[in-house]
Amino acid sequence: MAAGMGSQFGMQPQIILLKEGTDTSQGKAQLISNINACYAVADVVRTTLGPRGMDKLMHTERAVTVSNDGATIMKTLDIVHPAAKALVDISLAQDAEVGDGTTTVVLLAAEFLKACKGFVEEGVHPQGIIRSYRQAAQLAVAHVRELSVDIGGKDVEERKQLLEKCAQTSLNSKLVSGERDFFAAMVVEAVTKLDPETLDLRMLGIKKVQGGGLHDSFLVDGVAFKKTFSYAGFEMQPKRYEKPQILLLNIELELKSEKENAEVRLDDPEKYQSIVDAEWNIIYDKLAKCADSGAKIVLSRYAIGDLATQYFADRDIFCAGRVADEDLQRVAEATGGQVQTTVNNLSAKALGVCELFEEKQVGAERYNLFTGCPKAHTCTLVLRGGSEQFLDEADRSLHDAVMIVRRTLKSPQVVPGGGAVDMELSKHLRDYAQSIPGKSQLFITAFARALEVIPRQLADNSGFDATDVLNKLRQKHAVKDDSGRNIGIDVNTGGVVDTYAAFVWEPAVVKINAITAAAEAACLVLSVDETVRNPRSEGGDMSGGGMGPMGGRGMGGGRGMGGRGRGRGMRR
Repeated sequence: MAAGMGSQFGMQPQIILLKEGTDTSQGKAQLISNINACYAVADVVRTTLGPRGMDKLMHTERAVTVSNDGATIMKTLDIVHPAAKALVDISLAQDAEVGDGTTTVVLLAAEFLKACKGFVEEGVHPQGIIRSYRQAAQLAVAHVRELSVDIGGKDVEERKQLLEKCAQTSLNSKLVSGERDFFAAMVVEAVTKLDPETLDLRMLGIKKVQGGGLHDSFLVDGVAFKKTFSYAGFEMQPKRYEKPQILLLNIELELKSEKENAEVRLDDPEKYQSIVDAEWNIIYDKLAKCADSGAKIVLSRYAIGDLATQYFADRDIFCAGRVADEDLQRVAEATGGQVQTTVNNLSAKALGVCELFEEKQVGAERYNLFTGCPKAHTCTLVLRGGSEQFLDEADRSLHDAVMIVRRTLKSPQVVPGGGAVDMELSKHLRDYAQSIPGKSQLFITAFARALEVIPRQLADNSGFDATDVLNKLRQKHAVKDDSGRNIGIDVNTGGVVDTYAAFVWEPAVVKINAITAAAEAACLVLSVDETVRNPRSEGGDMSGGGMGPMGGRGMGGGRGMGGRGRGRGMRR
């Protein structure tokens, strides 16, 4: 980029600031373009919100995914627009932090941007809007905390019922909503079996087995994993033990093939047999030490070969090799065993123990089950269902419910769902805006209006007249005595209902995180006034660029979202 012309004619000297070919977009048009791109992203997930939301079918070269989980859709779409990626990031962050509300956070961020688009077009400086949005977000979060109800401190049975209500609200909008009562009870039981101090999710396994119906799913109080690859002799091993000792290994128990290009030189052919015998003696020594340890079950992260399998079978010992790392760790945690990297000097302390081990047929698969573990802070959900895509979505649905129950146990504050808390926050911010002077009044009112996108979208997705439903909600929430603060949309009738009384609850932390993250993303997009796309270096890649900030042709001829480029890079 050149600034000025040559100095020999008495003009300003030429200043080369950016490399030739660099494309810059700046100013109001750039900001409006970024807002439009973010709104286009929100349009993709808009129809997935709520219990009547639709699913998206995403087909890639590798797999077909059916989902209505915002984070999964965002991840699968692989959005490349630089500003719109901010929405992808907050969706993934919401999923990692609280596990649910991924669609909500994207819709809120896009609506915050749309609400201020008119001000930007009229020439209002973005920093003024950002300042007001941050203030509004703080007020909203503080009011959520005021509205929240603490469900902690109850007796065990009552708290279990309250947690099930939270899990049911999460499962309401999922593919498995028809069996939400069944799965909510299972999820609560699973989470309450974890260590109450850490609630470590690594100790909760979810296994998927095709076949059967959803009601055939079950919870294992311990560890379950699919039967691993096995050699001849495996079927001769016992498949059930009571109070067995368990040896966990991190070594191979098979004859190793020589490395490539390995060479052994002998001056006497008779010595060859001694080398072969030495190798066999090593493996037999290892197997004898495993058997002498008193263990009845031997599990290894690495392969257990056919010789070892037959050796253990002859001594009534069960073995499984190539056990997944996460499953081996969960067995270690549950049984009190320690994973060994050698079989020398095995002590009794290194062995784990459980009440019962058995191998069961689950559908077309066989599963190894360890139950009655003395140090059991682990459990396994075994999901059954028809197609692979259905099972994958059921897995994602239960993950959201598990995260919700886990978060509620850590922070037992809940707020009414169904758009009730969003309408109450909108009303609160409108009232506050009336009490302050200046442009901030307009910006905070815009923020308040944007919050109504959640009940509006819930009504739209349920097939009801959103304008009619919103008017009813506004009228209920406008009552001075706060009697309508829990009123939300009833997706079954298209009317309004007290969602707290109807047990449509969500953890306060989900709403707080969604508002905070959405406001931050909106402020980030508003603070960008220029996009610089550097040219490809000489001899660079031939693929061309992706989408430019205006949604048009990118550098090197890329078109549209992740469009195929027709660059003319030089080859060397």
